[in-house]
Amino acid sequence: MTDKLLKVQPIRNGTVIDHLRAGAGLKILDILDMAGTGNTVSLLINVPSSKQGRKDIIKIEDRELTESETERIALLSPGAHVNIIRNYSVAEKTAVEIPEEVAGVAHCPNTNCISNNERGAISRLLLRNREPVQLACAYCARLVAEEELQFL
Repeated sequence: MTDKLLKVQPIRNGTVIDHLRAGAGLKILDILDMAGTGNTVSLLINVPSSKQGRKDIIKIEDRELTESETERIALLSPGAHVNIIRNYSVAEKTAVEIPEEVAGVAHCPNTNCISNNERGAISRLLLRNREPVQLACAYCARLVAEEELQFL
């Protein structure tokens, strides 16, 4: 029976996002906008984990994430690890954390907020609580829960 298991192949160059909250993988692929990029993407969902119980893993070939993309991942799955792979080896490993301020990543849900109505205004969300994730708009002070996040 073990002969028929499909194994995920290692990647030569790219990014592996590990220790994602179970169920967060699809949302993260959506915010990374991977459709149509031409990159090979592997998504493992509900993988057994000794530390988390269950976790998701994303492997993206031939692409390294930007700082903005890493911040988006942190908002949906704090504590995830982003591993940069070069020549089949881990070149960099970073545990993502929610920064104290997130600018230009997500909208304020308040439709009357200046960040949604003023030309050239950049949305700025300030961290209020890490667990559960709660942010506040720097302009109107509206509290934003994780499930309310609308990414740019």
